Amino acid sequence: MADAVMGGARAAAGGRSKLYLWLAWACLAVAVVGFLPTYFVPLAQARFAAPPIIHIHGLILFSWTAFFVFQSWLAAEGKVADHRAWGVVGVALITAMVFIVTAVVSMRIRQATAPGVPAAVTHGVKAFAWVSISSLLLIVPAFILAIVYVKRPEIHKRLLLLLTVSLLGAPIARWFLTFAAPPPDPNAPPMPPGIPEIAAPPPMVAVAPALIGDILILIAMAYDWRTRGRPHPVFLIGGAILLLQQLTQPQIAETPAWLAVAGWIGKMAG
Repeated sequence: MADAVMGGARAAAGGRSKLYLWLAWACLAVAVVGFLPTYFVPLAQARFAAPPIIHIHGLILFSWTAFFVFQSWLAAEGKVADHRAWGVVGVALITAMVFIVTAVVSMRIRQATAPGVPAAVTHGVKAFAWVSISSLLLIVPAFILAIVYVKRPEIHKRLLLLLTVSLLGAPIARWFLTFAAPPPDPNAPPMPPGIPEIAAPPPMVAVAPALIGDILILIAMAYDWRTRGRPHPVFLIGGAILLLQQLTQPQIAETPAWLAVAGWIGKMAG
């Protein structure tokens, strides 16, 4: 009887590991497919021109999603020692992500506050910068907690899934902006000479794509309900924080406090 119970528990644990591996693959697929129309295809056709920092930014974020798949595979295969040994790469990637995202946001705000840039453009870039910075405010604590609970895989893997899903709003939004964005305003004032075209959608545009990405969290919660009888507290608490962060982005982005902070971030690029 005891052997049967232990065998069932091992099978359930294996099923959960495979589930998280498939969810990791789904995160990578969303990231790749999402950036096809605005990055990969133009890059392959030599139509994508951007400073090197943009390519470094893309490399680091895609490296994280690929690394997440690799680590999930190691866990699913029961290679726990290898999984933990490779964890130092995750620390390096998250650290690099914080610096590169902040650097890109700073560069864009700096460009948007250059002399001659229309005030509406400056305001839009500062406001939308909250979408990127607020994501870091969730990613960093989630990753630190994942390290703290590295010996408790039920918590560890859910935190890392929550972290990775929080990054999917950007690639999903690319399809919205590519196929549903309104045409450019012909009456908009031109950018001053020497300043690249700067465009920032309203922060509200980020909400729907982020909520679509949350479907992966709902799948994991549904599986918890089926196998554990209730969703794990990581999803209940962390998911609620993630949802609050996503839904409040448009409101916080327009506050004078954030716009002042955004101006300070832009000065970092100088």
